[in-house]
Amino acid sequence: MDPSAACPLILTALFDAESAREFQTLRDRHFPARLNIVPAHLTLFHALPGQAAEAITADLRDLCRHIPPFAFRVSGLRFLGRGVALAIDAPALVAARARLAAYWRPSLSAQDRQGFAPHVTVQNKVDGKVARALHEALMADFPQIDGLLLGLRLWRYLDGPWEPVATFSFKANVAKAP
Repeated sequence: MDPSAACPLILTALFDAESAREFQTLRDRHFPARLNIVPAHLTLFHALPGQAAEAITADLRDLCRHIPPFAFRVSGLRFLGRGVALAIDAPALVAARARLAAYWRPSLSAQDRQGFAPHVTVQNKVDGKVARALHEALMADFPQIDGLLLGLRLWRYLDGPWEPVATFSFKANVAKAP
């Protein structure tokens, strides 16, 4: 058996290319470079069981074929103490995530059983004063980012870096290779 199969899986939303670039630009500008090893992302689940990848993939394929791409917008800022995140308004994503959480409830981690507040972290693990300064700067020059969510992306967590597993496009009936 592949040893990485036991590694947890992470599920993120898939942004349109322009929005993804805007989020990545902010992350590259403000996230500590040595820790900025994964792309800007919106996490739906942090630690799905890797050994259940086949069942998870089937659930995602089934869910995504019934959902059209939908709009989102940055609706606010979240001060994280040692970082800043952009709050994302996307009711259809919240509904899709709730459906998946109901399917997977018995195998969800404590973190993934908590409430879901969609966001993209653009800064983390910095001194609180640095984070507060960025929060204030972004409040004064609020990032107007809106776009489309096009699907979901499944990743394998490799003790730091992430490995793409599959991408599930909304209104599609097959997973594409990473």
